[in-house]
Amino acid sequence: MPLSVRPTPYIIPSYSLTGDLLAYLRCGLQYRYHHRGALPPSKPVQRWFGEFIHGVMEEAYRQWETSSSPFPWDDGVVLPIEDLIIRRLGAQGIWPRNPAICDLRARRGDGPVNDLAHRRALAAINVWGPHLFPLIAQAEVRLKGIREMPSTVSGTRADYYEVQGVVDVLTSVELSAAGADNRLLTMLQADSVVARRLGHVIAQSGSITAPICEVIVDYKGMRRPSTGDPVWQHLSWQILTYAWLREQQPGSAPVIGGVLLFLNELEPGRDDMEQLWSEVFGPNAPQTDVVPLGADLAALRAWNPRQRRIPLPKLSLDYRIRRSIRVIPVTDMDKQRSLAEFDRTVSEIEESVVQERSGQPLTACWKANPVDQTCAVCDFRTYCPASPRKGAPLAP
Repeated sequence: MPLSVRPTPYIIPSYSLTGDLLAYLRCGLQYRYHHRGALPPSKPVQRWFGEFIHGVMEEAYRQWETSSSPFPWDDGVVLPIEDLIIRRLGAQGIWPRNPAICDLRARRGDGPVNDLAHRRALAAINVWGPHLFPLIAQAEVRLKGIREMPSTVSGTRADYYEVQGVVDVLTSVELSAAGADNRLLTMLQADSVVARRLGHVIAQSGSITAPICEVIVDYKGMRRPSTGDPVWQHLSWQILTYAWLREQQPGSAPVIGGVLLFLNELEPGRDDMEQLWSEVFGPNAPQTDVVPLGADLAALRAWNPRQRRIPLPKLSLDYRIRRSIRVIPVTDMDKQRSLAEFDRTVSEIEESVVQERSGQPLTACWKANPVDQTCAVCDFRTYCPASPRKGAPLAP
């Protein structure tokens, strides 16, 4: 009697917008090692801080929602939130580069807590919390959607692929109730495309009982990219794809815009300031859409990034706030363009998977992107054929 053979399981590949697609666009070979090979980075500086600041903002919103504590919040309120997020990330094996950050006794001592992660978390909550939290209709909304696998992929694993992400959602009901001094509403109205649709909603705010439109918000634990950096365009595609995913969900309203909050800009470090100086005074300047003026320009011009002992220039809070937010208008044409770009990225990933399964070396299957900032924190730079940072690895 012949025995039946169990069929091969049909699995639809799932891609996270940040964990997969943006990581691949940063460097395909590094993505293969870290994400598909499950080899965690030895110093996950960017990953730890990105998840830390995102977790702090979400936990702060939950506590504000239940208590409505007035702002500003001090260390007594913010430090317990930070400690909770640090322990939560540690349980996942995600630790900061500086172990002193995890010393709860040191963080709760009598002296002021002065590490950069804490200063950024405190600034993010006190600068954006009063203006953002009252407008959030839904927090941590999980978005999922299915798209057809690009026809350019030969021998692919499936006919479809899944796209997923997590965002906060603002609806027109909350936006129409916001005061004229709301910082986030002011920035949304400063964009002409968003302002046209938002102005119509606010004009009829007295009759609004259900969301007519929505705005999505995403926190970024990074500085504002330069306009010449490919990441600038990648983040725009990410928001536009989030908008498409959100509109697939039952009961959602059309998304008219997205907001990126670059929380590092509220408390820039030395590397951030050096890059800003280069964007403003470098050979291809200006390479930023938020150029300093007046006293901020004078302070940055008087600072010499080559002299490491000189304190960082004091930039005004208003300028730092403007650098910390980017509004992205959402149109049907832009959404289709972003979806086409991510389809192309998925096809490249799937083609690399097919080539790897055929027995080709990893370095031949996966495309490397030798950018110095990426290679500087990459554990594989010493033997990567494309890395500009060669040499023997450092001893632990």
